[in-house]
Amino acid sequence: MLDQRIVVAFAFLLFILKFQPAFQQVETLSSPAERAALFELRSSLGIRSKEWPRKANPCLNWRGIACQNGSVSGINISGFRRTRLGSQNPQFSVDALANLTRLTTFNASRFFLPGSIPDWFGQSLGSLQLLDLRFCAIRNAIPATMGNLTNITSLYLSGNNLTGEIPSSLGQLVLLSVLDLSQNSLTGFIPESFASLGNLTRLDISSNFLAGSIPSGIGMLSKLQYLNLSSNQLSSPIPAQLGDLGKLVDLDLSFNSLSGSVPADLRGLRNLRTMLIGNNEFIGSLPVSLFPSPSQLQLVILKDNRFTGEVPDALWTMPGLRLLDISGNNFSGFLPNTTLNANATTVALNLSGNSFYGILKPILRRFSFVDLSGNYFEGKVPYYVPNNASLVSNCLQNVSNQRSLQECQSFYADRGLIFDNFGLPNSTQPPAGDTKGKSNKKVIILASVLGGVGLIALLTLIVVLLLICIRRRGTTSQRGVGVGPVPAGTSPPPPEVSINFSSLGDTFTYQQLLQATADFSDANLIKHGHSGDLYKGVLENGISIVIKRIDMQSIKKEAYLMELDFFSKVSHPRLVPLLGHCLENENEKFLVYKYMPNGDLSGSLYRKTSLEDDSLQSLDWITRLKIAIGAAEGLSCLHHECTPPIVHRDVQASSILLDDKFEVRLGSLSEVCPQEGDTHQNRITRLLRLPQSSEQGTSGPVTAICAYDVYCFGKVLLELVTGKLGMSACSEAQLKEWLEQTLPYISIYDKELVTKIVDPSLIIDEDLLEEVWAMAIVAKSCLNPKPSKRPLMRYILKALENPLKVVREENSSSARLRTTSSRGSWNAAIFGSWRSSSDVVVIAAGSSTRPEGGGSFKHSGTSNSQGSGQNGGGEHSSSHRRQSREIFPEPSTDVQDVERLGQE
Repeated sequence: MLDQRIVVAFAFLLFILKFQPAFQQVETLSSPAERAALFELRSSLGIRSKEWPRKANPCLNWRGIACQNGSVSGINISGFRRTRLGSQNPQFSVDALANLTRLTTFNASRFFLPGSIPDWFGQSLGSLQLLDLRFCAIRNAIPATMGNLTNITSLYLSGNNLTGEIPSSLGQLVLLSVLDLSQNSLTGFIPESFASLGNLTRLDISSNFLAGSIPSGIGMLSKLQYLNLSSNQLSSPIPAQLGDLGKLVDLDLSFNSLSGSVPADLRGLRNLRTMLIGNNEFIGSLPVSLFPSPSQLQLVILKDNRFTGEVPDALWTMPGLRLLDISGNNFSGFLPNTTLNANATTVALNLSGNSFYGILKPILRRFSFVDLSGNYFEGKVPYYVPNNASLVSNCLQNVSNQRSLQECQSFYADRGLIFDNFGLPNSTQPPAGDTKGKSNKKVIILASVLGGVGLIALLTLIVVLLLICIRRRGTTSQRGVGVGPVPAGTSPPPPEVSINFSSLGDTFTYQQLLQATADFSDANLIKHGHSGDLYKGVLENGISIVIKRIDMQSIKKEAYLMELDFFSKVSHPRLVPLLGHCLENENEKFLVYKYMPNGDLSGSLYRKTSLEDDSLQSLDWITRLKIAIGAAEGLSCLHHECTPPIVHRDVQASSILLDDKFEVRLGSLSEVCPQEGDTHQNRITRLLRLPQSSEQGTSGPVTAICAYDVYCFGKVLLELVTGKLGMSACSEAQLKEWLEQTLPYISIYDKELVTKIVDPSLIIDEDLLEEVWAMAIVAKSCLNPKPSKRPLMRYILKALENPLKVVREENSSSARLRTTSSRGSWNAAIFGSWRSSSDVVVIAAGSSTRPEGGGSFKHSGTSNSQGSGQNGGGEHSSSHRRQSREIFPEPSTDVQDVERLGQE
């Protein structure tokens, strides 16, 4: 037995000795020079010991280090954070790389490397296959010696401050598959030598200052799949040789100065999915051969050129088309009579700013969003035109904001056509020369006006005197508790004294923000906000941020101070996190927020499926409901957890920010203010029955009441249901038209009606349809013209959290919308008790009509109030009825009329 153990131990020892060299090659560096080079690189770049511990084995324990056969084969320091000493004087100090002779990959993307790429870089790293230096703050020119990296397959230099011309020596990199030089300041021309890059699949040199023409040699890159030359200063026509790129999938030539006609030879681009050639100077008509059948095109943007003639029929009928934007051209003609398969739907169509005419055709039914403004369409608007269609500045019947009669008649007369005169008789002008009785009419009108003015002045004087007396009596009690509300029509005092800066995150230096945003380059500009420009940035620790740059010469000082004061006093998970500020400059102030990877709702409702694929994917219903609940939680905090209540005043899709998990963070907080709270003025206003606008409260400015936020939130909910982009931020005229076309399809009696306005890209079953139906009804209640009739935000939140309890259709012949309440449910707490446990009632979110046999809808205030419970019993007081209407109020007469029209 002992002999067997000795034999086994001896065999195991031989096995270890045999394979020890292999283990050593994998786990350790065989070259002392390479080990020393790594430690030198660690020191020159300021790599923290957390990533590269000094006493550990680099091949095993250093983050981002890969070894092969005893040598360093890969280095990845992307997003690393420098040591404090290293961050004081960061430089492009990578000389030690010259000693790593077998290095194949070097990735330093988003690691701060200010300085120039040294000439030796391309001479000493001959084994390099991947070089990634994106967003490293590199400056100056690309050295010509980079052409010596003959083994390289992927070269990324985008998002830096590179200047000068693109060296023609890059044409020597014949193995190159990906070349990305975008978002720099490169000048000169596109090198002709690029024609030698036969293995290139992706070429991106967008967002530079390149001039000249597109080299015809690019047409020789037979493997090219992605070509982006946008946002340069390229001129001259498109070379016909681009049509030889048979594998090209994405083509972006937008925002240049390209001119001439689009060559018909581009018909060879049969695999093209994205064609972006907008914002150029193209002329002439579109060649029919440009859109072959079958075609893979999904996104076509030809806007802001000088195209003329008619649009080829093939462009309208491509089955996979998701976005067609041909706005801002000189296209003309009728819409085609082509009919489509019902399954062929497109997200958006923009024909605005052209010269289309004639009646609207069924082809429009395939589009879920349509902009037809600025054309000359005539006739009635048919039912198949999307509810959110923009129709202004046309010649349509029964639509507001159309062109003048003279303008429409002149346009149609120039084409030998007869205008329909907006559907009215031809003799619309008054007969000339009939002046009898005009003098008497003028006298009567003048007397009526003067009398009316006098009466209004008298009533106004009485109201002012009453309000002054009431305000004097109520001032003490109203202002005595907490922070008093801001008087209507005045700006709040600057809150410098009360701001607690210790609760406002870090204090950043101006230099830190410059480094994070590459000197606030246009490439990092997100958008121009109404309170400042928003830039994306990356801190040295790799954290992505958003910086609001506030110009103090154009923005009132109180605006940013109010926002700081708000963040110093209010904290909630549903508010965008404020990471810090920079207030050291007199003329500019900076607020730093956490970056939201999914942007805002307006940009995420439809989003690209991947970086390599420009096709659009719609947010599913579960995510949309999650977003609605998150936004309601944030607004409920402002309205019901703050004293006094805080009004957001800018609730729209662009204010609803989304993190990487589509959790909501409310942004656009520069307009927040305390709610106007003069209850005495409310009473006198109701007493005298003063007229109010559809969105104005009973007191205070139009946006300074919580009911205004509720109204705006209703628009967002309707946008989630219908998928109509931009409607929560559209003009009043567009909103009115949209609501008139949408609200009739939201009925408490017919669930199927809502399917006519639901986003066609949503895939929903019967259960989810009930949730969609419930959200639509909640949205309609939020959009009540009377502010006092809109539900409170905390009730809206409860309704969205329990959509199937808000509305439920029973299996009955009436098929009406009903709710069953049970004891202890949130329904009992919010909607009150019911006549009996078996009663079913209509929630009056869209109509005041009660179903046959249904009980009255009452509210007791709490789930334990008298009369609530299993048996329900008894009548309730009038105050209960009044409170129920405030939760889900009865709409005004005009809304009921709209609903009845929808049911008919």
